[in-house]
Amino acid sequence: MSLAEHNIAYRRPDLYDALTRDSTAAATCRCLINEYGTGPAGSVLDLGCGTGRDLAGLADSHDRVGVDLQPALISHACHQHPSLDLRVGDLRTIRLDRTFDTILCLGNSLAYLHRNDEIRAAFATFAAHAHPGTLLIIVTQIAPALAATPTRGRIQAAGIQAEVTTEHSWDARTQIATVRRTWQLDDGPTEHDLIQRRVLFPRELELHATLTGFRPAALFTDPQDRTGPLSGSAAHFVGRYDLAAS
Repeated sequence: MSLAEHNIAYRRPDLYDALTRDSTAAATCRCLINEYGTGPAGSVLDLGCGTGRDLAGLADSHDRVGVDLQPALISHACHQHPSLDLRVGDLRTIRLDRTFDTILCLGNSLAYLHRNDEIRAAFATFAAHAHPGTLLIIVTQIAPALAATPTRGRIQAAGIQAEVTTEHSWDARTQIATVRRTWQLDDGPTEHDLIQRRVLFPRELELHATLTGFRPAALFTDPQDRTGPLSGSAAHFVGRYDLAAS
C-alpha cells in the first residue's frame, strides 16, 4: 500500500508539519538521550524521519542523518532543514556503513511494517547501525486505539479547512489497527485516508530488540510518568545496544 496514496498528510508535507506542530517528540528524545545515552552531542540517525521536524529539534547534535521512504517528505525536509543530512531510503534495507550514538524510529514508522519478516528486517537495520552503547528510541503502537463510534472534528491547517470523521477498527489475527478518515473540505472535494498499522505488543517489542542486541531500558506510554502503567495505544521504547543481550 502506498502511504502517500492513502494519507493526505503524506501528499501534503506542509499539512503534515502543521498537524504535528505541537509535537513534543524531540524534547522527549533529548531527555531520554541525556538519561540513557551518550549525551546530546552524539550522532543521531532518524529512520522514518518524515519532514525532519524531530531530527531538527535535536540541535545539540551536529551529526544528524534522516532517512524516509517517501521522496516528497524528504524533498520538503531538505528545503525546511538544509543543515540536515537527509536521504530517501527503506527502513528494512538501508545500510549506511557506519554506526550512530542514537537511533530513532518515531511517529509509528515501525508500525507501517505489517509482516514479521519486515519487522525483523527493521531491527536488523537498527543493529547494523549500532555500536556498544548505542541508544535505540522507538515510538510505535502497542495496543489498538478503539472507539465505539466515529469521531468528528474540524481541522484548519496549511490552508485546508475541513470537517474530519475518523473511524477505528481492529483485526486481532493480523494485529492490524486500521484508521479510516474522511475529509470533507469546505471548498467541496472529499478526501479519504486509509491508515493501517501493525500493533507490536510490549513483550514482542522487547523480544525483537533483545534478539538483535538491544537491552531494554524503558517502556512507557506517558512521558511525564515513565514508571506508570501502560495506558495508551502508543509507547516509547528505549534500548541500549549490548551484544551480550542477544
